[in-house]
Amino acid sequence: EEEEREKHDSKEDPRVFQQGRPEYRALSYDKSEPIEPLPLEERDGILQAVAIGRTNLSPAAITDYFLKLSRLPAEHHSALAFQPEFHTLCVCAAQSLAALGTGDLVALLKACVRLGLPAAHPLLDACDREGTSRAWDMQLEQLLLVADCWRYLERSVPSFLGILFSYANRHWQELTLPRFVQLVYIIGEGRRSPRDLTQKVENMILKHLDSFTLEELGAICLGLFKSLSGISDHVMRKIADRVSVQMGNMSTYALVNVLKMLRYARMDHLPLLRELGRVIPPRVPTTNTQGIMHITLTCSSLHYFDEGILAAVAKALPSKATYCRSKDAAKLLWSFGCLDYEPPNEEEFYSSLIEQMCRKLHEFRKFPEHLLTGLLGLAFVERFPEELIDYAFGDEFVQKTRKSKYELQKDLFTLSKSVEIECPSYQGNLLPPHLYQEMTEMALNFAEQEIYVRPEIVEATSLLQSVLGGPEYVRNHMILPHTRSSDLEVHLGPDGRPIPFNLKDFGAEKKLEDMGVSLTDDLMAQLIRGRCDSPSPLEGENEARTHSQERGGEARDRALLSGGLCLKASPSLQPQGLKVAIQVSNRNHFCYCSKRLLGLHRLKRRQLRRLGYVVLELPFWEWFPLLKRTRLEKLSYLQYKVLDPAL
Repeated sequence: EEEEREKHDSKEDPRVFQQGRPEYRALSYDKSEPIEPLPLEERDGILQAVAIGRTNLSPAAITDYFLKLSRLPAEHHSALAFQPEFHTLCVCAAQSLAALGTGDLVALLKACVRLGLPAAHPLLDACDREGTSRAWDMQLEQLLLVADCWRYLERSVPSFLGILFSYANRHWQELTLPRFVQLVYIIGEGRRSPRDLTQKVENMILKHLDSFTLEELGAICLGLFKSLSGISDHVMRKIADRVSVQMGNMSTYALVNVLKMLRYARMDHLPLLRELGRVIPPRVPTTNTQGIMHITLTCSSLHYFDEGILAAVAKALPSKATYCRSKDAAKLLWSFGCLDYEPPNEEEFYSSLIEQMCRKLHEFRKFPEHLLTGLLGLAFVERFPEELIDYAFGDEFVQKTRKSKYELQKDLFTLSKSVEIECPSYQGNLLPPHLYQEMTEMALNFAEQEIYVRPEIVEATSLLQSVLGGPEYVRNHMILPHTRSSDLEVHLGPDGRPIPFNLKDFGAEKKLEDMGVSLTDDLMAQLIRGRCDSPSPLEGENEARTHSQERGGEARDRALLSGGLCLKASPSLQPQGLKVAIQVSNRNHFCYCSKRLLGLHRLKRRQLRRLGYVVLELPFWEWFPLLKRTRLEKLSYLQYKVLDPAL
């Protein structure tokens, strides 16, 4: 039963929507169409007739023979392909295509589908040329049917599809609901997104939104996702509105396709996500690993934490781990790490996926991005499988990352520096020093242009200089460049007073008041609310979970920094003073509508503590509203946060 559930048919599964309306029979190849099997003796008679009359066969006779042979039971197709008479028939058919009517040409192509001819077969080459040359003379139904046959044969036909899309654009008024859904399906399977159809597709979705079956809605989302078609927030939200109220009646396959598009559109639709938390957990045990991966990846991509979904996935995964592709295992590990969730069965869960990653090690030569994805997810939750890390830092793998179409250097940098800080006993491969230098410079250049100049950080830096006594007392930089976010570093002596240490900036002109950023009402609304236009009940729930999971290091910092730095609470630290790493966080550091830190930012704070820093938060829900308040209010807040209240 488990093996049956794990089977994924890339031809049939996306076509399930075609079973919902009889109109699709004229638009698509239906392998379930009843056909009277051809007796074997009749097959022998046809092949004998071909051998005898090979030079005198008429186009009509060739077509008739071909259609009859396509009715052979499937178990005899492979033997037929090796018959010399069948090869002769294929050659004759290719030579006679020009003499066939369009209907006969389409019938011959369907016969090729039934016989399962390979995509590169010479007869299909001829059919492709002939079909493309006649495409403008076909009807829309014929064009859609031919395109569907090519998809079933897994043959790429870009020229034919280009004509189909142009024809559809010119005859858009002929698109009934089934024709439209079939067209979007073809667009997806062709991995092409015709730009001139984008607005028309959106208008058609809105027009028929309430009439689509739920399977058709899933097929539309899959087509848009596969073709990387952009879609407006308005249309995606309308789709999500309908799915959120009918999710219980939707197949898991169709629902996963909607989630793929939701993820691609970066759509944070809270009613749908909450309903997902109700519908999905009971379905997880009977969902295949690919579906589970996409559900979990949607949650992590949208930074949406739902413990019910994650716990159900973690419980079901160990028995399914051997069915995971390298991609599935990697993205599951990433998702759990990104959301910083360690399930009740964490040892069983993580060990099963790490073992599968080791079994799939050979696949990472072709897909290096998946290995780094999985290892980063593990690093977020403080797990470092040395065998996989050693392989990832080897020269051969590093070269593959540099040749990848993806930007993998940042991930490699984050992983390597994390191993250096958190795994002092590691003895395996390490990255060469010149790569560290190159990656560090890249991170610092990005920070100079994009991070240090953010208004909330600029304002905090300027005001802290006023509170502490000047630019020599605070430094705006990245203590850990591999974590991709900045820190405001402050040093305090044993007496709780600030110590000057930033000699680099001392005396330099700091034009912090003129950074080209205006704190407008619109900007402030975006910074404070982000996508959450109103307080969410999730905030309270997730905050409670966060507090219950705080680690020992965070508890120490909380004791030191409750309302400010009360040094008397920790006498053992007084002789050395404190190095403080102030975090000016924003909403993208946390789970959606919550105060639960994401994995990368949890990792950063953990590593800062390992290096001897005390981590102090200026959380966005406190600091951002203050940016529009008076200077005195902001100074008072920072003094309260950073200095001993007694001072």
